[in-house]
Amino acid sequence: MRRFIFLGFALAPAVLFVYAWHYYAAPGPSRQDTALIFKRGERLQSIAADMAAAHVINHPLLFGAIALLSGDRHKFRAGEYAFPAAASPAMVMDMITHGRVVIHKLTVAEGLTVAEVEVLLDREAALEGSVPANIPEGGLLPDTYYFVYGDKKSDVIARMQAGMTKLLAQLWPKREAGLPFTTPQQAVTLASMVEKETGLAGERGHIAGVFVNRLRKGMKLQSDPTVAYGLGKPGTALTTADLQAPNPYNTYVISGLPPAPICNPGKASIEAALNPPDTSDLYFVATGNGGHNFAATLKQHDHNVQKYRQAVAKKQ
Repeated sequence: MRRFIFLGFALAPAVLFVYAWHYYAAPGPSRQDTALIFKRGERLQSIAADMAAAHVINHPLLFGAIALLSGDRHKFRAGEYAFPAAASPAMVMDMITHGRVVIHKLTVAEGLTVAEVEVLLDREAALEGSVPANIPEGGLLPDTYYFVYGDKKSDVIARMQAGMTKLLAQLWPKREAGLPFTTPQQAVTLASMVEKETGLAGERGHIAGVFVNRLRKGMKLQSDPTVAYGLGKPGTALTTADLQAPNPYNTYVISGLPPAPICNPGKASIEAALNPPDTSDLYFVATGNGGHNFAATLKQHDHNVQKYRQAVAKKQ
């Protein structure tokens, strides 16, 4: 009998080890993907309890014991985690000790204003803090930005600004000689107008060329999007009174470029503004069916305007 008792005591650690190893490698209890957030400074006991309550793991005490024995108890990293359904305790441990946190994505489209970018950032619950005040229009680079839970909105904005600064540093030295503007900021202003005038990639250069031709001839740019921006109602239809109302961005009234960009233009529009193709055109008007018709003379432009009105009338 004593032999059996001794043998039982001898085998107990081995049995416990086998059970622990089976537990550690076996699929977990969760039947669906589960998202959890662990705060900085949260203790192992609390993390294990949270995961058990969410059915990511069972046996939180055993999970904690394994973490203690393996030396991983001090390696847990704060953040937001998305644990797959049936993730084993081993997989869970690997995720939270290596910081395999959820990566969020924010896409800033070309042509958004600073105010519109602020709205996008404020919708991101994973971001902390507030958006800095008085961000210059045209200073944010449209792109896709990645961030993790707890990142600051101000840091994401700083990355957008750094991206635009870097892009301008690359493109400005490659500009066409003799352009009718002298600073990168003016180039961004022109690019922002191009961005708002067309959504067709193939038209950006042509529209930039028209604006450059008008600037060289001292003609007013007569761009509706600048008027709408100055009135605080971008994207809306304008009245005759709107086009006549004086404001610093009304290019039907002022000469030359408006005082600042009217949106955040993308790389393609900036390249178009800095290297517009040769064209004799001075006018463009929407076709009414997507895109624009271009003209070198006022007579041809008036004809294109009539075509636009007819196209609109057919849709009514």
